[in-house]
Amino acid sequence: MSVLRRYWFGAIASVFCLTVPFVVAAQDMPSGQSVTLHEVLVDTVSGENWLRFRFIAPSINKDVGGLAYDSAFEDIEHLCTEIAVPYIAEYDLKSDLVVVSIADQKIEFGETNPDATQFFEAFRVKSDVCIWEAF
Repeated sequence: MSVLRRYWFGAIASVFCLTVPFVVAAQDMPSGQSVTLHEVLVDTVSGENWLRFRFIAPSINKDVGGLAYDSAFEDIEHLCTEIAVPYIAEYDLKSDLVVVSIADQKIEFGETNPDATQFFEAFRVKSDVCIWEAF
């Protein structure tokens, strides 16, 4: 059985949230796109603690010639290193696996939307380094 708790950037506990979304500026991303941190989810999967960092990245929208997966992957690695790792340290979170996802629109966790474009990758964090985990 999965246990799921929601954390938002800046949250001290699951009941508090930051009212202004956290935006990663375009000049800070390898692809040049801007992304917004939507939510951080804490989940237990097969006895492992997973942290899911979910970002909104409108530039990957497939209907407007969106950003290719290769460029998006560089951004996902960057988000793991520059956002997820410091976030984990700041809030003293424990994780076995970090999943970073970017979607062109908000999608509720666990729901499907055939009109949405979404990319995600998993990482193990060792000594503040994101190590890609192939599914």
